Amino acid sequence: MASRLMALWDWFDARMPSVAEEFRKHASEYYAPKNFNFWYFFGALSILVLVIQFVSGIFLTMNYKPDANLAFGSVEYIMRDVPGGWLIRYVHSTGASAFFAVVYLHMFRALLYGSYKQPRELVWIFGVLLYLTLMAEAFFGYLLPWGQMSYWGAQVIVNLFASVPFIGPDLSLWIRGDYVVSDATLNRFFALHVIAIPLVLLGLVAAHILALHDVGSNNPDGVEIKKKKGPDGHPLDGIPFHPYYTVKDIAGAVAFMMIFCVVMFFVPEMGGYFLEYNNFIPADPLKTPAHIAPVWYFTPYYSILRAVPPLFTSQFPGVMVMGIATLILFFLPWLDRSPVKSIRYRGVLYKSALAIFVVTFLVLGYLGTEPVTVWGQFGPWMGNADVATVAARVFTLLYFAFFILMPWYTAIDKSKPEPERVTM
Repeated sequence: MASRLMALWDWFDARMPSVAEEFRKHASEYYAPKNFNFWYFFGALSILVLVIQFVSGIFLTMNYKPDANLAFGSVEYIMRDVPGGWLIRYVHSTGASAFFAVVYLHMFRALLYGSYKQPRELVWIFGVLLYLTLMAEAFFGYLLPWGQMSYWGAQVIVNLFASVPFIGPDLSLWIRGDYVVSDATLNRFFALHVIAIPLVLLGLVAAHILALHDVGSNNPDGVEIKKKKGPDGHPLDGIPFHPYYTVKDIAGAVAFMMIFCVVMFFVPEMGGYFLEYNNFIPADPLKTPAHIAPVWYFTPYYSILRAVPPLFTSQFPGVMVMGIATLILFFLPWLDRSPVKSIRYRGVLYKSALAIFVVTFLVLGYLGTEPVTVWGQFGPWMGNADVATVAARVFTLLYFAFFILMPWYTAIDKSKPEPERVTM
């Protein structure tokens, strides 16, 4: 059998040698630092979840009806009557949250080890573009179940575009395809979710990986392994990505899939954070839910939106600040003035700032899931301000302080010198 497989491979390689050449370039002869740790699993896991979403999405579209009168019923049909349909739907819904979970952890690793710093600025820019495209993909898919939260969540988000000066009404009308969220909106969101955005995602994934492999992977020490090469021309502190890291990533994927399956089989709704209660109720344009909130991975930015007070009844200031909160990520490579990359050799200022930023992001995410009056009001002495709103404003300031003050605290932070070689 082995000889027959080798003969088949030789036949294929003789007719398409570029495949073997690309495999060598990006796997068997791509040298990665030999000190990768736990945080380096999440890049490969992102690709794994992307494949899961593609495959499960293909099977869902076989029975889903992008029609305002039939969409909710088709989802129920998938859940109740299609053999294994409930499994496919839960794989897709759990995968959506898993995708953002691994992407957020992947981005946190970049903050830990300075993976956005020179010469990897373009790798980071492609990564942020991937993140924003993923947010668009999730938003367009959010409407498709045509439940109460899907409908009203999309109504709120699309209406935010109407607050843009001069072009707002026309922009929101163009996005919806109608004067309200309707069948036209559902059809165009379905087309964007199933065809257009996935093509952009695939292109950005390819660009992200190509840019990474051109400059080489970062590592927990922030040492450029290409500077120290052996007589054979290979980095002394590097090992071939295949088979060493492919095997390691498979082990990480097995552990990840165990957690994924536990969530999918036992708590697919995750207490309403993955699948909201209101989304099991058909969309009703005449009945607004008591509390409208996006899925958990959007809630930090939704909290920032709510924290900014309107200007003359216009929500545009909040929309603008929310947009800046995402776009500021692009400038991270130039905001960080530290001479070292890894947090291992940074001083207490950056470590403290990063810890505060993580807590801030988590708190903003929690506040975005709760009604603004959940904690009550301060009283007349503070204008009867909602406690949750004031807290969101404080943490919004902390969110932006992390980036705005970064050139200052990274420049004066006392850092240790990086080692010449990677440490194990």
